[in-house]
Amino acid sequence: MLLPDDSILVSNDTLRTIKDRHSVRTFTKDDVSDEEITILLHAANHAPSAHNQQAWRFIILRGTKKQELAQLVTTQAAAFPRPAAALLRMGAKSIMSASAVIAVVNTGDLIRHGTELFKVEKDMAHDFFRTMEIQSSAAAVENILLAATSLGLGTVWLGILYLLKGDVLRFLGEPDEGEFMAVVPVGRPAKVGSGPRKQPVEMKVRWSS
Repeated sequence: MLLPDDSILVSNDTLRTIKDRHSVRTFTKDDVSDEEITILLHAANHAPSAHNQQAWRFIILRGTKKQELAQLVTTQAAAFPRPAAALLRMGAKSIMSASAVIAVVNTGDLIRHGTELFKVEKDMAHDFFRTMEIQSSAAAVENILLAATSLGLGTVWLGILYLLKGDVLRFLGEPDEGEFMAVVPVGRPAKVGSGPRKQPVEMKVRWSS
């Protein structure tokens, strides 16, 4: 029998952090210290990764560089239909409001090494290891979000910036073989809140034996 989410996700600090994590898009002017950002990066670097390759890179943006990224997103938003443009502009506002931004890029290292090691058809191997890189980096990003919540910080994973992945990678100075993964503004939440209500877990589970 499945118990109500609230009764499960408050039974220890880790589960409570998972429950409390939600997207925060507006932040105060209070700074997030380099020490706090470093804690988030260590948490990210401890995520599981395929073959322990850690095929990720973290780029930290502050000050002028952060503002330039926000301006890039705002400018490029004009080229998209209204719904996407609105979300891009909202993302730019979050970037501007945040104390810092953590960008996450897949390096392609696992893809290169894996296709050499696995004696299978090259395109199949590429797709296989690319998926592994995405899964690994997604785990690293989730660790950032959870670690930030545990420190009383707010974050939001700006998935909409994938629409500008080429522009963002060039802005970050990443090589062509790199792959866009995430842009995560980090700051102190402007207001106390909670995330949207989740659908009951019973609707998402099928037991089989």
